[in-house]
Amino acid sequence: MILEAQSLPTVLYVVAAVLFILSLGGLANQETARRGNIYGIVGMVLAIGATFLLGDFELWNGTAMTLIYGSVAIGGAIGAVLAARVAMTAMPELVAILHSFVGLAAVFVGWSSYLHPHGTETLSRAAQTVHLIEIWIGVFIGAITFTGSVVAWAKLNGKVSGKPLLLPNRHMITLAAVVGSLILVFPFIEMSHGAGGFSYFGFLLLLAMSGVAFGLGWHLVMAIGGADMPVVVSLLNSYSGWAAAAAGFMLSNDLLIVTGALVGSSGAILSYIMCNAMNRSIWNVVFGGFGTDGGGEPAQVGEAKSADDCNHTTAEEVAKAAKNAKSIVIVPGYGMAVARAQHLVKEFSGQMRKKGITVRYAIHPVAGRLPGHMNVLLAEAGVPYDTVLEMEEINDDLPETDLVLVIGANDIVNPGAETDPSSPIYGMPVLQVWKSTKVVVFKRSMRMGYAGVANELFFNENTDMLFGDAKDTVQAILNALSGKAAA
Repeated sequence: MILEAQSLPTVLYVVAAVLFILSLGGLANQETARRGNIYGIVGMVLAIGATFLLGDFELWNGTAMTLIYGSVAIGGAIGAVLAARVAMTAMPELVAILHSFVGLAAVFVGWSSYLHPHGTETLSRAAQTVHLIEIWIGVFIGAITFTGSVVAWAKLNGKVSGKPLLLPNRHMITLAAVVGSLILVFPFIEMSHGAGGFSYFGFLLLLAMSGVAFGLGWHLVMAIGGADMPVVVSLLNSYSGWAAAAAGFMLSNDLLIVTGALVGSSGAILSYIMCNAMNRSIWNVVFGGFGTDGGGEPAQVGEAKSADDCNHTTAEEVAKAAKNAKSIVIVPGYGMAVARAQHLVKEFSGQMRKKGITVRYAIHPVAGRLPGHMNVLLAEAGVPYDTVLEMEEINDDLPETDLVLVIGANDIVNPGAETDPSSPIYGMPVLQVWKSTKVVVFKRSMRMGYAGVANELFFNENTDMLFGDAKDTVQAILNALSGKAAA
Protein backbone atom coordinates (compact mmCIF):
# COMPACT_ATOMS: atom_id res chain seq x y z
CA MET A 1 0.00 0.00 0.00
CA ILE A 2 2.91 2.35 0.75
CA LEU A 3 4.33 1.72 -2.71
CA GLU A 4 0.92 2.33 -4.28
CA ALA A 5 0.48 5.59 -2.36
CA GLN A 6 3.89 6.79 -3.47
CA SER A 7 3.21 5.81 -7.07
CA LEU A 8 -0.22 7.47 -7.26
CA PRO A 9 1.06 11.02 -7.96
CA THR A 10 3.28 9.72 -10.76
CA VAL A 11 0.38 7.83 -12.31
CA LEU A 12 -1.82 10.93 -12.07
CA TYR A 13 0.93 13.01 -13.71
CA VAL A 14 1.13 10.56 -16.62
CA VAL A 15 -2.65 10.60 -17.07
CA ALA A 16 -2.71 14.41 -16.87
CA ALA A 17 0.07 14.68 -19.47
CA VAL A 18 -1.87 12.41 -21.84
CA LEU A 19 -5.01 14.49 -21.30
CA PHE A 20 -3.10 17.69 -22.08
CA ILE A 21 -1.86 16.18 -25.34
CA LEU A 22 -5.41 15.08 -26.21
CA SER A 23 -6.59 18.58 -25.32
CA LEU A 24 -4.20 20.18 -27.81
CA GLY A 25 -5.30 17.70 -30.45
CA GLY A 26 -8.95 18.51 -29.79
CA LEU A 27 -8.40 22.26 -29.94
CA ALA A 28 -6.90 21.91 -33.42
CA ASN A 29 -10.36 21.35 -34.88
CA GLN A 30 -13.59 23.29 -34.35
CA GLU A 31 -15.69 20.15 -34.17
CA THR A 32 -13.62 18.67 -31.34
CA ALA A 33 -12.68 21.90 -29.53
CA ARG A 34 -15.28 21.45 -26.78
CA ARG A 35 -14.00 17.95 -26.07
CA GLY A 36 -10.44 19.29 -26.05
CA ASN A 37 -11.39 21.83 -23.40
CA ILE A 38 -12.88 19.10 -21.23
CA TYR A 39 -9.69 17.03 -21.52
CA GLY A 40 -7.66 20.06 -20.45
CA ILE A 41 -9.89 20.80 -17.45
CA VAL A 42 -9.78 17.20 -16.20
CA GLY A 43 -6.02 17.05 -16.74
CA MET A 44 -5.46 20.23 -14.75
CA VAL A 45 -7.62 18.99 -11.85
CA LEU A 46 -5.59 15.76 -11.74
CA ALA A 47 -2.33 17.71 -11.94
CA ILE A 48 -3.24 19.95 -9.00
CA GLY A 49 -4.37 16.96 -6.95
CA ALA A 50 -1.16 15.05 -7.69
CA THR A 51 0.93 18.08 -6.73
CA PHE A 52 -0.74 18.19 -3.33
CA LEU A 53 0.00 14.48 -2.86
CA LEU A 54 3.68 15.09 -3.66
CA GLY A 55 3.97 17.85 -1.06
CA ASP A 56 6.28 17.56 1.93
CA PHE A 57 3.55 17.46 4.55
CA GLU A 58 6.06 17.58 7.39
CA LEU A 59 6.76 21.20 6.42
CA TRP A 60 3.09 22.10 6.10
CA ASN A 61 1.65 23.83 9.15
CA GLY A 62 -1.79 25.33 9.58
CA THR A 63 -0.75 28.67 8.11
CA ALA A 64 0.82 27.07 5.04
CA MET A 65 -2.24 24.91 4.42
CA THR A 66 -4.53 27.93 4.76
CA LEU A 67 -2.45 29.96 2.31
CA ILE A 68 -2.25 27.15 -0.25
CA TYR A 69 -5.89 26.06 -0.20
CA GLY A 70 -7.06 29.65 0.13
CA SER A 71 -5.01 30.73 -2.88
CA VAL A 72 -6.37 27.88 -5.00
CA ALA A 73 -9.94 28.67 -3.98
CA ILE A 74 -9.63 32.43 -4.53
CA GLY A 75 -7.76 32.04 -7.82
CA GLY A 76 -10.24 29.47 -9.09
CA ALA A 77 -13.19 31.68 -8.16
CA ILE A 78 -11.70 34.73 -9.87
CA GLY A 79 -10.91 32.71 -12.99
CA ALA A 80 -14.43 31.26 -13.13
CA VAL A 81 -16.07 34.68 -12.77
CA LEU A 82 -13.82 36.28 -15.40
CA ALA A 83 -14.37 33.44 -17.87
CA ALA A 84 -18.14 33.59 -17.38
CA ARG A 85 -18.39 37.37 -17.72
CA VAL A 86 -15.87 38.13 -20.45
CA ALA A 87 -17.33 39.10 -23.80
CA MET A 88 -15.97 37.42 -26.91
CA THR A 89 -14.59 40.79 -28.02
CA ALA A 90 -12.55 40.98 -24.82
CA MET A 91 -11.20 37.43 -25.04
CA PRO A 92 -7.86 38.52 -26.59
CA GLU A 93 -7.21 40.90 -23.69
CA LEU A 94 -8.07 38.17 -21.17
CA VAL A 95 -5.69 35.70 -22.83
CA ALA A 96 -2.91 38.30 -22.88
CA ILE A 97 -3.27 39.19 -19.21
CA LEU A 98 -3.39 35.49 -18.24
CA HIS A 99 -0.08 35.01 -20.04
CA SER A 100 1.36 37.77 -17.85
CA PHE A 101 0.37 35.83 -14.71
CA VAL A 102 2.33 32.80 -15.93
CA GLY A 103 5.38 34.95 -16.56
CA LEU A 104 5.19 36.65 -13.17
CA ALA A 105 4.74 33.27 -11.46
CA ALA A 106 7.94 32.03 -13.13
CA VAL A 107 9.79 35.11 -11.85
CA PHE A 108 8.54 34.56 -8.30
CA VAL A 109 9.41 30.85 -8.43
CA GLY A 110 12.93 31.73 -9.58
CA TRP A 111 13.44 34.29 -6.82
CA SER A 112 12.04 31.92 -4.21
CA SER A 113 14.19 29.01 -5.42
CA TYR A 114 17.28 31.15 -5.06
CA LEU A 115 16.36 32.66 -1.69
CA HIS A 116 15.45 29.25 -0.21
CA PRO A 117 17.78 26.67 -1.84
CA HIS A 118 16.30 23.62 -0.10
CA GLY A 119 18.56 20.65 -0.83
CA THR A 120 20.62 22.40 -3.51
CA GLU A 121 23.47 23.13 -1.10
CA THR A 122 24.28 19.39 -1.07
CA LEU A 123 24.44 19.13 -4.86
CA SER A 124 27.70 18.76 -6.73
CA ARG A 125 29.17 21.90 -8.24
CA ALA A 126 28.05 20.87 -11.74
CA ALA A 127 24.50 20.09 -10.61
CA GLN A 128 24.33 23.35 -8.66
CA THR A 129 25.49 25.24 -11.75
CA VAL A 130 22.71 23.66 -13.79
CA HIS A 131 20.15 24.66 -11.14
CA LEU A 132 21.40 28.25 -11.07
CA ILE A 133 21.18 28.45 -14.87
CA GLU A 134 17.61 27.12 -14.66
CA ILE A 135 16.76 29.93 -12.25
CA TRP A 136 18.40 32.54 -14.46
CA ILE A 137 16.66 31.39 -17.65
CA GLY A 138 13.30 30.95 -15.91
CA VAL A 139 13.36 34.46 -14.46
CA PHE A 140 14.56 35.96 -17.76
CA ILE A 141 11.81 34.35 -19.86
CA GLY A 142 9.17 34.97 -17.19
CA ALA A 143 10.02 38.67 -16.88
CA ILE A 144 9.86 39.19 -20.66
CA THR A 145 6.55 37.33 -20.78
CA PHE A 146 5.09 39.40 -17.95
CA THR A 147 5.75 42.91 -19.25
CA GLY A 148 5.27 41.88 -22.89
CA SER A 149 1.85 40.44 -22.07
CA VAL A 150 0.84 43.49 -20.05
CA VAL A 151 1.72 45.74 -23.00
CA ALA A 152 -0.19 43.43 -25.37
CA TRP A 153 -3.20 43.61 -23.05
CA ALA A 154 -2.98 47.40 -22.92
CA LYS A 155 -2.78 47.66 -26.72
CA LEU A 156 -5.69 45.30 -27.26
CA ASN A 157 -7.71 47.10 -24.60
CA GLY A 158 -7.03 50.49 -26.16
CA LYS A 159 -5.19 51.84 -23.11
CA VAL A 160 -2.01 52.11 -25.19
CA SER A 161 -1.83 53.17 -28.84
CA GLY A 162 -1.64 50.33 -31.33
CA LYS A 163 1.06 52.18 -33.28
CA PRO A 164 4.59 50.76 -32.89
CA LEU A 165 6.95 52.70 -30.64
CA LEU A 166 10.22 52.70 -32.57
CA LEU A 167 13.02 53.89 -30.31
CA PRO A 168 16.28 55.03 -31.92
CA ASN A 169 18.71 52.11 -32.27
CA ARG A 170 16.04 49.77 -30.92
CA HIS A 171 17.79 46.66 -32.24
CA MET A 172 21.00 47.68 -30.47
CA ILE A 173 18.97 48.14 -27.27
CA THR A 174 17.60 44.61 -27.66
CA LEU A 175 21.06 43.19 -28.35
CA ALA A 176 22.57 45.03 -25.37
CA ALA A 177 19.84 43.69 -23.05
CA VAL A 178 20.33 40.09 -24.20
CA VAL A 179 24.14 40.22 -24.14
CA GLY A 180 24.15 42.00 -20.78
CA SER A 181 21.93 39.32 -19.27
CA LEU A 182 24.24 36.61 -20.61
CA ILE A 183 27.31 38.31 -19.15
CA LEU A 184 25.73 38.77 -15.71
CA VAL A 185 25.03 35.05 -15.37
CA PHE A 186 28.74 34.24 -14.90
CA PRO A 187 29.36 36.34 -11.76
CA PHE A 188 25.92 35.21 -10.53
CA ILE A 189 27.01 31.56 -10.68
CA GLU A 190 30.43 32.22 -9.15
CA MET A 191 29.05 34.29 -6.27
CA SER A 192 26.42 31.66 -5.53
CA HIS A 193 28.93 28.81 -5.54
CA GLY A 194 31.14 30.65 -3.09
CA ALA A 195 28.24 31.12 -0.67
CA GLY A 196 26.83 27.59 -0.74
CA GLY A 197 24.08 28.25 -3.27
CA PHE A 198 23.01 31.74 -2.18
CA SER A 199 24.61 35.14 -1.78
CA TYR A 200 23.11 38.59 -1.34
CA PHE A 201 25.25 39.95 -4.16
CA GLY A 202 24.11 37.08 -6.36
CA PHE A 203 20.50 37.95 -5.58
CA LEU A 204 21.18 41.58 -6.50
CA LEU A 205 22.51 40.38 -9.85
CA LEU A 206 19.36 38.28 -10.29
CA LEU A 207 17.21 41.34 -9.53
CA ALA A 208 19.27 43.45 -11.95
CA MET A 209 18.76 40.91 -14.73
CA SER A 210 15.05 40.78 -13.87
CA GLY A 211 14.83 44.54 -14.33
CA VAL A 212 16.58 44.30 -17.70
CA ALA A 213 14.21 41.51 -18.79
CA PHE A 214 11.14 43.44 -17.62
CA GLY A 215 12.30 46.38 -19.72
CA LEU A 216 13.10 44.14 -22.68
CA GLY A 217 9.59 42.64 -22.67
CA TRP A 218 8.08 46.14 -22.70
CA HIS A 219 10.46 47.28 -25.44
CA LEU A 220 9.86 44.29 -27.73
CA VAL A 221 6.06 44.46 -27.71
CA MET A 222 5.81 48.26 -27.79
CA ALA A 223 7.76 48.12 -31.08
CA ILE A 224 5.09 45.92 -32.69
CA GLY A 225 2.14 47.43 -34.52
CA GLY A 226 -1.42 46.77 -33.43
CA ALA A 227 -2.36 44.91 -36.63
CA ASP A 228 0.16 42.21 -35.73
CA MET A 229 -1.20 41.57 -32.23
CA PRO A 230 -2.69 38.13 -33.09
CA VAL A 231 0.83 36.91 -33.85
CA VAL A 232 2.16 38.61 -30.71
CA VAL A 233 -0.48 36.94 -28.52
CA SER A 234 0.43 33.57 -30.03
CA LEU A 235 4.13 34.22 -29.46
CA LEU A 236 3.53 35.32 -25.86
CA ASN A 237 1.58 32.11 -25.38
CA SER A 238 4.74 30.28 -26.42
CA TYR A 239 6.85 32.38 -24.04
CA SER A 240 4.49 31.57 -21.16
CA GLY A 241 4.86 27.87 -21.92
CA TRP A 242 8.64 28.01 -21.83
CA ALA A 243 8.46 30.06 -18.62
CA ALA A 244 6.30 27.34 -17.07
CA ALA A 245 8.74 24.66 -18.26
CA ALA A 246 11.62 26.59 -16.69
CA ALA A 247 9.66 26.77 -13.43
CA GLY A 248 9.18 23.01 -13.67
CA PHE A 249 12.94 22.50 -13.85
CA MET A 250 13.45 24.76 -10.83
CA LEU A 251 10.84 22.84 -8.84
CA SER A 252 11.82 19.40 -10.22
CA ASN A 253 8.21 18.97 -11.35
CA ASP A 254 8.04 16.68 -14.39
CA LEU A 255 4.45 17.49 -15.33
CA LEU A 256 5.10 21.24 -15.28
CA ILE A 257 8.05 20.66 -17.61
CA VAL A 258 5.95 18.56 -20.00
CA THR A 259 2.99 20.94 -19.92
CA GLY A 260 5.17 24.00 -20.41
CA ALA A 261 6.98 22.35 -23.31
CA LEU A 262 3.64 21.46 -24.95
CA VAL A 263 2.34 25.01 -24.63
CA GLY A 264 5.66 26.54 -25.66
CA SER A 265 6.15 24.39 -28.74
CA SER A 266 2.52 24.60 -29.90
CA GLY A 267 2.56 28.39 -29.48
CA ALA A 268 5.81 28.63 -31.43
CA ILE A 269 4.44 26.44 -34.24
CA LEU A 270 1.24 28.52 -34.41
CA SER A 271 3.29 31.74 -34.52
CA TYR A 272 5.40 30.33 -37.34
CA ILE A 273 2.30 29.31 -39.31
CA MET A 274 0.74 32.74 -38.84
CA CYS A 275 3.94 34.51 -39.87
CA ASN A 276 4.06 32.42 -43.03
CA ALA A 277 0.45 33.37 -43.72
CA MET A 278 1.46 37.03 -43.42
CA ASN A 279 4.66 36.61 -45.44
CA ARG A 280 6.72 37.72 -42.44
CA SER A 281 9.77 36.38 -40.65
CA ILE A 282 9.20 35.13 -37.12
CA TRP A 283 12.54 36.65 -36.13
CA ASN A 284 11.10 40.09 -36.84
CA VAL A 285 8.37 39.31 -34.33
CA VAL A 286 10.76 37.98 -31.70
CA PHE A 287 13.02 41.02 -31.86
CA GLY A 288 10.32 43.65 -32.28
CA GLY A 289 9.54 46.13 -35.01
CA PHE A 290 7.48 43.54 -36.90
CA GLY A 291 6.49 45.00 -40.25
CA THR A 292 8.05 48.38 -39.52
CA ASP A 293 11.42 48.18 -41.25
CA GLY A 294 11.95 49.82 -44.58
CA GLY A 295 9.56 51.59 -46.87
CA GLY A 296 8.56 55.20 -46.97
CA GLU A 297 5.29 56.81 -46.13
CA PRO A 298 2.47 54.56 -47.31
CA ALA A 299 0.09 55.90 -49.86
CA GLN A 300 -2.75 57.37 -47.84
CA VAL A 301 -5.77 56.96 -50.08
CA GLY A 302 -7.97 58.21 -47.27
CA GLU A 303 -6.18 61.58 -47.17
CA ALA A 304 -7.16 62.33 -50.77
CA LYS A 305 -10.61 60.77 -50.59
CA SER A 306 -13.38 60.65 -48.04
CA ALA A 307 -16.71 58.91 -47.50
CA ASP A 308 -18.19 61.18 -50.16
CA ASP A 309 -15.94 59.57 -52.78
CA CYS A 310 -17.09 55.99 -52.23
CA ASN A 311 -20.27 54.24 -53.34
CA HIS A 312 -22.97 54.16 -50.68
CA THR A 313 -25.67 51.53 -50.44
CA THR A 314 -28.64 50.62 -48.26
CA ALA A 315 -29.80 47.48 -46.50
CA GLU A 316 -32.61 47.11 -49.04
CA GLU A 317 -30.17 47.22 -51.95
CA VAL A 318 -27.91 44.65 -50.28
CA ALA A 319 -30.89 42.37 -49.67
CA LYS A 320 -31.82 42.63 -53.35
CA ALA A 321 -28.25 41.87 -54.45
CA ALA A 322 -28.14 38.87 -52.10
CA LYS A 323 -31.39 37.43 -53.51
CA ASN A 324 -30.06 37.77 -57.06
CA ALA A 325 -26.68 36.18 -56.28
CA LYS A 326 -25.80 32.55 -56.85
CA SER A 327 -22.78 32.55 -54.54
CA ILE A 328 -22.02 34.70 -51.50
CA VAL A 329 -18.86 34.87 -49.40
CA ILE A 330 -18.91 36.49 -45.95
CA VAL A 331 -15.65 37.89 -44.54
CA PRO A 332 -15.99 38.41 -40.77
CA GLY A 333 -13.72 40.77 -38.86
CA TYR A 334 -13.29 42.40 -35.49
CA GLY A 335 -16.14 44.82 -36.20
CA MET A 336 -18.54 41.88 -36.30
CA ALA A 337 -17.23 40.75 -32.93
CA VAL A 338 -17.65 44.22 -31.42
CA ALA A 339 -21.23 44.45 -32.70
CA ARG A 340 -21.97 40.84 -31.64
CA ALA A 341 -23.59 40.31 -35.00
CA GLN A 342 -22.51 36.70 -35.55
CA HIS A 343 -25.92 35.20 -34.72
CA LEU A 344 -27.74 37.49 -37.15
CA VAL A 345 -25.11 36.79 -39.81
CA LYS A 346 -25.72 33.08 -39.32
CA GLU A 347 -29.48 33.68 -39.66
CA PHE A 348 -28.88 35.60 -42.89
CA SER A 349 -26.73 32.82 -44.36
CA GLY A 350 -29.38 30.27 -43.39
CA GLN A 351 -32.08 32.19 -45.25
CA MET A 352 -29.87 32.44 -48.32
CA ARG A 353 -29.22 28.69 -48.32
CA LYS A 354 -32.94 28.02 -48.20
CA LYS A 355 -33.16 29.97 -51.46
CA GLY A 356 -30.52 27.70 -53.00
CA ILE A 357 -27.72 30.26 -52.77
CA THR A 358 -24.23 29.04 -51.86
CA VAL A 359 -22.93 30.87 -48.78
CA ARG A 360 -19.45 30.42 -47.36
CA TYR A 361 -17.26 32.20 -44.82
CA ALA A 362 -13.70 33.31 -45.57
CA ILE A 363 -11.34 33.40 -42.58
CA HIS A 364 -8.01 35.21 -42.64
CA PRO A 365 -5.34 33.80 -40.26
CA VAL A 366 -5.05 37.10 -38.36
CA ALA A 367 -8.67 38.26 -38.49
CA GLY A 368 -9.72 39.68 -35.13
CA ARG A 369 -7.34 40.15 -32.23
CA LEU A 370 -6.54 36.52 -31.45
CA PRO A 371 -5.61 33.41 -33.45
CA GLY A 372 -8.87 31.67 -34.33
CA HIS A 373 -10.98 34.58 -33.02
CA MET A 374 -13.44 34.50 -35.93
CA ASN A 375 -13.66 30.70 -35.89
CA VAL A 376 -14.72 30.81 -32.25
CA LEU A 377 -17.36 33.48 -32.92
CA LEU A 378 -18.86 31.54 -35.81
CA ALA A 379 -18.80 28.28 -33.85
CA GLU A 380 -20.58 30.05 -30.99
CA ALA A 381 -23.30 31.11 -33.44
CA GLY A 382 -23.68 27.55 -34.74
CA VAL A 383 -22.33 28.17 -38.24
CA PRO A 384 -21.74 24.80 -40.01
CA TYR A 385 -18.04 23.97 -39.92
CA ASP A 386 -17.92 22.88 -43.56
CA THR A 387 -18.87 26.38 -44.72
CA VAL A 388 -15.96 28.06 -42.91
CA LEU A 389 -12.90 28.16 -45.17
CA GLU A 390 -9.37 29.45 -44.68
CA MET A 391 -7.89 32.11 -46.94
CA GLU A 392 -5.88 29.72 -49.11
CA GLU A 393 -8.96 27.55 -49.61
CA ILE A 394 -11.24 30.30 -50.88
CA ASN A 395 -9.10 32.97 -52.56
CA ASP A 396 -9.14 31.14 -55.91
CA ASP A 397 -12.95 31.05 -55.81
CA LEU A 398 -13.45 34.78 -55.22
CA PRO A 399 -13.32 35.78 -58.94
CA GLU A 400 -16.32 33.48 -59.48
CA THR A 401 -18.23 34.90 -56.49
CA ASP A 402 -21.23 37.16 -57.14
CA LEU A 403 -21.30 38.96 -53.79
CA VAL A 404 -18.80 39.37 -50.95
CA LEU A 405 -19.96 40.84 -47.64
CA VAL A 406 -17.05 42.24 -45.62
CA ILE A 407 -18.42 42.60 -42.10
CA GLY A 408 -16.14 44.57 -39.82
CA ALA A 409 -12.87 43.56 -41.52
CA ASN A 410 -10.35 46.03 -42.91
CA ASP A 411 -6.62 45.30 -43.24
CA ILE A 412 -7.14 41.67 -44.27
CA VAL A 413 -8.97 42.78 -47.45
CA ASN A 414 -6.74 45.74 -48.30
CA PRO A 415 -5.43 45.62 -51.91
CA GLY A 416 -2.54 47.83 -50.78
CA ALA A 417 -0.92 44.71 -49.35
CA GLU A 418 -0.30 43.69 -52.97
CA THR A 419 -0.01 47.05 -54.74
CA ASP A 420 1.71 49.52 -52.36
CA PRO A 421 5.37 48.65 -51.58
CA SER A 422 5.53 51.49 -49.04
CA SER A 423 2.65 50.10 -46.97
CA PRO A 424 3.44 48.47 -43.59
CA ILE A 425 1.29 45.51 -44.64
CA TYR A 426 2.87 45.12 -48.08
CA GLY A 427 3.53 41.46 -48.82
CA MET A 428 0.91 40.20 -46.38
CA PRO A 429 -1.41 37.73 -48.12
CA VAL A 430 -4.96 39.08 -48.04
CA LEU A 431 -8.40 37.96 -49.09
CA GLN A 432 -8.73 39.17 -52.69
CA VAL A 433 -12.37 40.18 -52.38
CA TRP A 434 -12.02 42.94 -55.00
CA LYS A 435 -11.87 40.23 -57.68
CA SER A 436 -15.50 39.27 -57.04
CA THR A 437 -18.42 40.76 -58.98
CA LYS A 438 -19.68 42.88 -56.08
CA VAL A 439 -18.30 43.80 -52.65
CA VAL A 440 -20.27 45.34 -49.79
CA VAL A 441 -18.24 46.62 -46.84
CA PHE A 442 -20.01 46.96 -43.48
CA LYS A 443 -18.32 49.70 -41.41
CA ARG A 444 -19.17 52.22 -38.74
CA SER A 445 -17.01 54.90 -40.36
CA MET A 446 -14.09 55.47 -42.72
CA ARG A 447 -11.56 54.99 -39.93
CA MET A 448 -8.41 53.09 -40.83
CA GLY A 449 -7.81 49.56 -39.65
CA TYR A 450 -5.54 48.51 -36.80
CA ALA A 451 -2.50 48.78 -39.08
CA GLY A 452 -3.15 52.50 -39.47
CA VAL A 453 -3.29 52.51 -43.30
CA ALA A 454 -6.09 53.53 -45.64
CA ASN A 455 -7.92 50.86 -47.61
CA GLU A 456 -8.08 51.21 -51.40
CA LEU A 457 -10.93 48.69 -51.50
CA PHE A 458 -13.43 51.26 -50.21
CA PHE A 459 -13.06 53.34 -53.38
CA ASN A 460 -13.22 50.58 -55.99
CA GLU A 461 -16.01 50.78 -58.56
CA ASN A 462 -17.40 47.38 -57.56
CA THR A 463 -17.40 48.21 -53.82
CA ASP A 464 -20.38 49.63 -51.93
CA MET A 465 -20.14 50.95 -48.37
CA LEU A 466 -22.92 50.19 -45.88
CA PHE A 467 -22.29 52.39 -42.85
CA GLY A 468 -23.59 51.66 -39.38
CA ASP A 469 -23.36 49.13 -36.57
CA ALA A 470 -22.95 45.66 -38.08
CA LYS A 471 -25.70 44.15 -35.94
CA ASP A 472 -28.17 46.87 -36.92
CA THR A 473 -27.34 46.71 -40.62
CA VAL A 474 -27.59 42.91 -40.78
CA GLN A 475 -30.93 43.10 -38.97
CA ALA A 476 -32.09 45.70 -41.50
CA ILE A 477 -31.10 43.34 -44.33
CA LEU A 478 -33.06 40.52 -42.69
CA ASN A 479 -36.06 42.84 -42.37
CA ALA A 480 -35.80 43.73 -46.05
CA LEU A 481 -35.62 40.06 -47.01
CA SER A 482 -38.77 39.31 -45.02
CA GLY A 483 -40.59 42.40 -46.28
CA LYS A 484 -40.66 44.14 -42.89
CA ALA A 485 -40.36 47.90 -42.72
CA ALA A 486 -37.07 49.27 -41.40
CA ALA A 487 -37.20 50.09 -37.70
